[in-house]
Amino acid sequence: MSDLLLTNARMIAGARPTAIRVRDGLVVDRDAEGRPDEVVDLEGRWVMPGLWDHHVHFTQWAIVRRRLDLSAATSAAGAAQIVAARLRAEISMHEPLIGYGYRDAMWDDEATAAALDEVAPRRPVVILSGDMHACWVNTAARDRYGLPTAGVLREDDAFGLQMRLERAAPGDEDLAITEAAVAAAARGVVGIVDLEMAHNLAGWTERMSRGLYALRVRSGFYPAELDERIEAGWRTGDTVPGTGGLLTIGPLKLITDGSLNTRTAYCHDHYLPLRDTRGVLTVSPELCETLLERATAHGFTVAVHAIGDAAVTHALDAFAATGAQGTIEHAQLVSDDDLARFADLGVAASVQPEHLWDDRDATERFWPDRASRAFPFAALLHSGARLLLGSDAPVAPLDPWRGIAASVHRSADDREPWHPQHSLERREALEAAVGGSVELHDGRVADLAVVDADPLTCDLDELQRMPVAATMTGGVFTHRAL
Repeated sequence: MSDLLLTNARMIAGARPTAIRVRDGLVVDRDAEGRPDEVVDLEGRWVMPGLWDHHVHFTQWAIVRRRLDLSAATSAAGAAQIVAARLRAEISMHEPLIGYGYRDAMWDDEATAAALDEVAPRRPVVILSGDMHACWVNTAARDRYGLPTAGVLREDDAFGLQMRLERAAPGDEDLAITEAAVAAAARGVVGIVDLEMAHNLAGWTERMSRGLYALRVRSGFYPAELDERIEAGWRTGDTVPGTGGLLTIGPLKLITDGSLNTRTAYCHDHYLPLRDTRGVLTVSPELCETLLERATAHGFTVAVHAIGDAAVTHALDAFAATGAQGTIEHAQLVSDDDLARFADLGVAASVQPEHLWDDRDATERFWPDRASRAFPFAALLHSGARLLLGSDAPVAPLDPWRGIAASVHRSADDREPWHPQHSLERREALEAAVGGSVELHDGRVADLAVVDADPLTCDLDELQRMPVAATMTGGVFTHRAL
């Protein structure tokens, strides 16, 4: 039995400083009987429910933190020079050089094998795109991995290569994951929905059984694992034994289209500058419906990746036909007629606000006639949909405060907010980030964040960088810098 009293605490709702009592992992009446085991003075800091990242590829995020960052490249030639600089600084000329973060939608030149071959004629080079839907490889990497081509691989070819790289990741993967989990806790994160493509349930079970209790994890999975999880008798929400109650079974994940940066998000209308593509539908409506029906019959919720508006329509049709419950992941472009269907069907919109910072210019280039329907956070919320915020790390950093700031202020630079009619109020954004109410009440699980500023009133820069003094999961400190 643990009993902790947090004194001199402020609630973000604006109440005067008070005390919060945490007993056996729950918030209880501050005047509950008995003396607390420990008293911690918060010195007037604000206490709120801990944050969730509702869409993470955690192993990839952990590994990417150690890879070459090419997100600043503004051309293929510039990216190749970043690669060249890294090669000059390294001794090894045999192990593949892995980079990440390139976004070529706005480049004037093309990401070709020749551009990489010029700076790396013999050493394999693989660069993952910022949205993870493409891999740019040189000829040596094509030969090393037996790939169908050099240059840019998209969608399934890219995903297959990423999974191979993940299995062969250099260094201690468990150490990288532990470091990433501790870093997440330091940003006030108490839980994630892990939608890693590789099998992740066994890994999390093993790590938690050895004492990694930095955060809660809902372990999602893909169709290739559906039979395995059915045979094991799992259902969404089940707690995995031996993990301290922190690991639960998550949703079945389907990827039904691509992404904007790769020009594969599936749309009702053509990409205007191209006029020869509407994107790629990677799962047919019939197969999507079949998978949702089977998952629902066996007690699983579903998370359906749909970025283009046509993909969103098909996903909602499948939810309607099967009665499935769950989320549409991304919902980056939504037809006006589909907005109310989220609430009508009980489907949550799991969105990643920081993507609008990255995709603002690409949207204006490829979807200029429909940019007013992109990232429609407020429209979804006001139509009755439940919003959940995430990062899609490693596509964006696993830092909910950046997503909160992006959903409130739709500009990452000196330009005016982009289509500000879709901005969220701060309380709305916080509720979407914590997955529910921001009020603390008796009986609530003590998953808490202690922050140095009131997120409802602080300036925008402080909101984005929010100093987190402590994080508590189930009444136990997972981060403490008081």
